[in-house]
Amino acid sequence: MASTTTQELQDQFLSIVSKTQEIALDAIKTTVETIQSITPKIPSVDVPFADRLPKPQDVVASGYDFAEKLLSSQRKFTADVLQATKPLMPGNGESN
Repeated sequence: MASTTTQELQDQFLSIVSKTQEIALDAIKTTVETIQSITPKIPSVDVPFADRLPKPQDVVASGYDFAEKLLSSQRKFTADVLQATKPLMPGNGESN
């Protein structure tokens, strides 16, 4: 029962986050369109070594890849800690 309630709350939270993200993205797109319509075209500037810089999407992907690995590592560590401390937890059926 508690697991179902927890899952439902998590699902609701993720749904709210998703809807909020959609609203924010729509607002960003509208803002960009408005700004583009009232500003003159900016000429491109040749910056030395700019081609060697990572693309924004690559930086974002790399950051999220790292975060996924870190979260996975933390999840394993936490599971290992719970397993190691299991004998100390009440109601585990093991004698001390």
